[in-house]
Amino acid sequence: MPRSVNVVAAKARRKKIIKRTSGQFGRRKNVWTVAKNAYERGLQYAYRDRRNKKRTFRALWIQRINAGAREHGMSYSVFMDKLRKNNIDLSRKVLADMAMNHPEAFKAIVDKVK
Repeated sequence: MPRSVNVVAAKARRKKIIKRTSGQFGRRKNVWTVAKNAYERGLQYAYRDRRNKKRTFRALWIQRINAGAREHGMSYSVFMDKLRKNNIDLSRKVLADMAMNHPEAFKAIVDKVK
């Protein structure tokens, strides 16, 4: 009896990965084994960097809040401590946006906690 392999499904699976690596350089875009490795590595980087993005944005927000607070004679840590003690629950994302784009509103918050 002849050997039966599901070439249709296997070819579709390969084609899907080749299509997803189509914009890459060299053999990564058209050689199956190289493309598969490149695609899987790309997924690993994507997974890792979705978490790293949160980390880097938080660091950026802290820098912006610190710069805004220092313009009004207060350090970041003192400012955040006074916010907590005054029960002002604003996220770092919102505070950073205020420090950058709405300095008068940020100044009002700083004056309230002083």
